[in-house]
Amino acid sequence: MFRKSFLPPVADLLAFEAAARHHSISRAADELHLTQSAVSRQIRQLEEQLGVALFHRVRQRIVLTDVGRVYEADVRAALQQMSAATQKVMASAGGGGLLNLAVLPTLGTRWLIPRLGGFVALHPEVTVNFAARSEPFDFAQEPFDAAIHFGAPHWAGAACEYLMHEAVVPVCSPAFAERHAVRSPEDLAAVVLLQQSTRPMQWAEWFEQVGVAGAPALRGPRFEQFSMIAQAAVSGLGAALLPSFLVEAEIAAGTLTVLFPQALTSSDAYYLVYAESRAQAPLLRAFRDWIVAEARRGE
Repeated sequence: MFRKSFLPPVADLLAFEAAARHHSISRAADELHLTQSAVSRQIRQLEEQLGVALFHRVRQRIVLTDVGRVYEADVRAALQQMSAATQKVMASAGGGGLLNLAVLPTLGTRWLIPRLGGFVALHPEVTVNFAARSEPFDFAQEPFDAAIHFGAPHWAGAACEYLMHEAVVPVCSPAFAERHAVRSPEDLAAVVLLQQSTRPMQWAEWFEQVGVAGAPALRGPRFEQFSMIAQAAVSGLGAALLPSFLVEAEIAAGTLTVLFPQALTSSDAYYLVYAESRAQAPLLRAFRDWIVAEARRGE
């Protein structure tokens, strides 16, 4: 339970945050459409309530004090949370509800979004928002209802619902395979290997699995996202190891070819993750049931 006596006026907090961000009273005043004296007065009121100085005044400049720097980060996070909460309420004014998802970029673009029409057809009143996230985060600090995670089913304070494993296969463009006469796994040791920066040992694991020793498995250009590697492979820049379900369209169109059937698998998998406290929320349960069924359909 919060204490009202510890809640400064929002106008004072906005003035402080703007001045701290701009390092300037005048620029904060311009942003807030106030006079400089009004912004200065609001900051002075806030300092008097807190009993500490938030800024050092050096000639025409203002510099955050140590305590001001800490307070700025907390105030900005609180204002962002208030803004997100307000947007959420406004977006759901029609009564349908709002679902905020954090997704792995390539999986979201290539797998989830193309299938989302099925969920929208079942729940046309719901608005689904997407943001890209590749690392775990604290649901208490982020405005997300759920996330899609690849790895082990461990996420602090969250439930992990299994979706699917992946089979990672070697692919390249047909022209690249022909140009470099790739006929056996050993031939890949002599070509450019496209690397996934978050999975640096993937090629080494694949070569070990197929019994090829001495291959320069760590050599080659690195890419942060699977979509980048897929496009590089389509463009003939090298051979790539990619989850087959993420490049179904390219394989079907013939712009990528699966070189060898040996697939790299691991104990890691894709999971739908959500805060345990939200497990019984009707909209989240509806999305969970739909996406789990969709993932099972692809097995």
